[in-house]
Amino acid sequence: MNQPARLLTGRFVLVVASGLCYFTALAMLNPVLPDYIEKSMGLGSIAVGIGVGAFALGAVLLRPLAGWVGDLMGRRVLIVGGALIVSCSTITYGLVHHLWFLVLARIATGFGEAGFFVGAATMITDLAPIERRGEAVSYWSVAVYGGLSIGPVVGSILHGHTHYGSVWVVSAALSMSAALIGLLTVEVPRDVPATRPKHLLHRAAIPPGTVLFLGLISLAGFTAFIPLYVDDLNVSAGAVFALYGVLILVVRIFGARLPDQLGGRTTASLALALITVGIGTVAVWQTVPGLVVGTIVFAAGMSLMYPALLLLALHGVSDAERASVVGTFSTFFDASQGLGAFICGTVVAAMGGRDSGAFLAGAVCAFGGLVVLRARGATRTAPATA
Repeated sequence: MNQPARLLTGRFVLVVASGLCYFTALAMLNPVLPDYIEKSMGLGSIAVGIGVGAFALGAVLLRPLAGWVGDLMGRRVLIVGGALIVSCSTITYGLVHHLWFLVLARIATGFGEAGFFVGAATMITDLAPIERRGEAVSYWSVAVYGGLSIGPVVGSILHGHTHYGSVWVVSAALSMSAALIGLLTVEVPRDVPATRPKHLLHRAAIPPGTVLFLGLISLAGFTAFIPLYVDDLNVSAGAVFALYGVLILVVRIFGARLPDQLGGRTTASLALALITVGIGTVAVWQTVPGLVVGTIVFAAGMSLMYPALLLLALHGVSDAERASVVGTFSTFFDASQGLGAFICGTVVAAMGGRDSGAFLAGAVCAFGGLVVLRARGATRTAPATA
């Protein structure tokens, strides 16, 4: 019996380590930046939304172009260059005490984020044997979620009350560490595209990206409205998010091989069904047990959806186009988080301010994603072991 090709090599671990430093650096800013805009700059909630959201604008604008650069010039230039841009932009956050300057710095950080993520995520798939590509993406996402979980804690500790400068400095230092580790990564030999693509959005990534967009609207609603929803249940929002985060990591680690074994389309269908049931349970069963059960089912679906859909997007794509696919696919992630909270908030307003409306909207959108996925019968990947 043939042994499975090795996945966890030193080169693979380097990319994961770089990602852990990088996403910790980014997540450090999440609990601190709104406080800085409101208290230090003396601005209101609209300014907070503009300052925080400018990051997503930069990321959405550059991701497709970053994919083309990654195919033409290599993944390492995106990893190193993206992390450097994030480091240099973050260190400037407090230099000029005006919103316009912070917005420009945040857009630059978004540019760097687009480059780093596309480069690192693509290199992870380059380094993975094709029959273990879904498993590789699952392990990579552990670094992403690990950094996003650790970062806010580190940022809050450094911030204390008014120590914003220490947060900017440490975040910039961690991003620089990600760039330095990125210098040690090694490119995988591949074909280079002969010509520049006519369209920045790669066609292969649009159908699975659309499904990802619909599925992730529920996450935007969950993140934005759980803190308001749990007030009536006398439950800590932090405990709910901790439960969600731990379950994501557990399923991603111990269920890492499911997308490869079941195939991208089957795994994504299962994931979207779990998301629909989970977030729907939170919306309908408005008790503490309903919140816990719904969050568990919801987290299980969320943990499987991204690796499965990325596997679908990459199916049959040549090495010369892989970064373009990752760039286009990840653009739908940014778009879902930017528009998802607005969509869910609109439903909440239409339901007279009932926060459960956000979860109901998420369930409907996830079910819509499942319908779209199943309707596209030609877009499928067979199990890698078949």
